[in-house]
Amino acid sequence: MQGHPILYSFRRCPYAMRARMAIYQAKIKCELREVLLKDKPESMLSLSNKGTVPVLFTPDEKVIDESLEVMHWALTQNDPDDWLKEDGVCAKELIEKNDNEFKYYLDRYKYHVGYPEHTQEYYRDKTLAYLDLLEQTLSDNEGVSLSGKHISSADISIFPFIRQFANVDLNWFKASPYNLIKNWYVNLEQSKLFQDCMHKYQQWSPEQPPVYFPL
Repeated sequence: MQGHPILYSFRRCPYAMRARMAIYQAKIKCELREVLLKDKPESMLSLSNKGTVPVLFTPDEKVIDESLEVMHWALTQNDPDDWLKEDGVCAKELIEKNDNEFKYYLDRYKYHVGYPEHTQEYYRDKTLAYLDLLEQTLSDNEGVSLSGKHISSADISIFPFIRQFANVDLNWFKASPYNLIKNWYVNLEQSKLFQDCMHKYQQWSPEQPPVYFPL
């Protein structure tokens, strides 16, 4: 690969987080441009008018502004632990449910003040069918992953959203009956992969020298 991809990212965004973890796993050196969503740089908006992260600008001048596509791009360059190979139809269905049904109610659970039609508990209850599905899937895979014998892109795609869910009410999450999810979550949260990807970077500005990721 000639030159380095440019990655616009935001540490607290679950979509950006999963893209960053896949890039780290693929060992692809990027120029990282950490942004604030309330202060989006013009250079990012000129590439993608969606105004969301991640946005990846590849050395062949391709713009990728969907997180799952960034993950796929990175892992097709280098997939040392066969993350893509491990995923099957079930994994894709889990990701789809995560990105649609679960995320819909997760947003309302987290930002319930902005959705006064129902209580916070109501929105949380609406997520439980998906958590039940994840718990059963982990049980089917001996608690190791959501797709088979080892962690795969499905786990990394879903993990940041479970992390967001858990931190809305961490005491409730810790007391919940989802023991396999909790163990899976802790293992990923404590992994070197995640810890390295959560390194804090200053907000990017055009005047600063390039910052590269992974470190």
